[in-house]
Amino acid sequence: MDLRHLRYFVAVAEESHFGRAAKRLHVSQPPVSLAIREMETELGLLLFERTSRRTALTPVGQELLRDARAVLARLDAMEEHARRAATGQIGSLALGFISLANYSFLPSTYQRFHEAFPGIKISLSESTSDVILAELEKETLDIGYVFAPVASPTLSYRPLLRERLIVALPECHPLATRDRVPMKSLADENFLIFPRQFSPLVFDTIVGFCAQHGFSPRIAQEARQMQTIVSLVSGGSGVALVPDCLRHLKREGVVYRQMAGSAPNIETGIAWRKLDDSRIVRAFLEHLPRAGKAETGRQGTREDLPGNTPTTTPPLEEM
Repeated sequence: MDLRHLRYFVAVAEESHFGRAAKRLHVSQPPVSLAIREMETELGLLLFERTSRRTALTPVGQELLRDARAVLARLDAMEEHARRAATGQIGSLALGFISLANYSFLPSTYQRFHEAFPGIKISLSESTSDVILAELEKETLDIGYVFAPVASPTLSYRPLLRERLIVALPECHPLATRDRVPMKSLADENFLIFPRQFSPLVFDTIVGFCAQHGFSPRIAQEARQMQTIVSLVSGGSGVALVPDCLRHLKREGVVYRQMAGSAPNIETGIAWRKLDDSRIVRAFLEHLPRAGKAETGRQGTREDLPGNTPTTTPPLEEM
C-alpha cells in the first residue's frame, strides 16, 4: 500500500462513486478500481459495499478513512514545510552581536525581519567581536555584528555604521557641566577602556586620540562589555570614550558629552561566511540597510556608510 492507494481510497470514500472519484483525480476509472482492490487484497478486508447505485464504506473502511486523511494531511504539511524551508520562509538564524547593537541597529532590524519572515526563528547571542568571528568560522553562528576590521579570508564583511567617540563622565565630574569636552582636559583622568585583545581598533583609536592631544591615557580598568564600562563610570571609577550610540544606555550617575573639535569614528559592521548561500542569511542582509539609517544618535555624531541606502527586499523565491 502506498500514498497513491490512500489518495484513491479517500477520493472514492468522499465521492461514494468510482467514476466521480476518477474524475476528481484526473485519471480513468480502471486504475482507481484496481487500487481499491489491491488495498482490500493486501489488508484482507472489505473496504466498500458496492451496489449498482452507490459505493459505501464498510465500518472497517470508515475507520481507515480517518487514518488515511490524517496521514495525507500530515504529508501535505510536510511538503509545504519543505517548500517554505527551500524558499527561506521558515528556518533559523543564529545572530551574534556586540553590546553596541542593542543601542543602534538591532531592535528595529529584528522587528522588521521578524515581521517579514515570522516563520524564521532568530537566536541571539551577545559576545565580543573575537568570539563572534570564531563562532562564525566554526559555523555555530550565521551572522555577526562586530567591530571592524574583519581579516579572515573565509568571512565577508559589510560596514554598517561609523559613530564618533563621545565621553562618558560621572555626573558629579566638573567637566559634566560643559556641553563639549576638550580632549586635553582628560589628560589626568583615569580611563576605563575596552581591552585591546577583544578589539584592537577600539583600543588603538582611543589611545591614538589621546596621543594626538599630547598624553597617554592612564588606564585604570579594562572591561569586555560597554555596559560594564558605563557602570564603572557611574561609580566614579573614571571616564570612558565610547561610541555615540551608548548615550542611549541610561545609567544613574552618568552623563554623556560630545568632544570639542573633531573626534575619531568607530566602525562596526556585519560579517558572515563567504560560502554561505543560505536564503535566510541573504534576506537578513537585505534588511540591514533599511534599519541602518537614522536609528539612533544625534546629527553630527553618527555616519551611515556609503551603500547603506534603503532598498526593497525582493521576495525570497526571487533570490
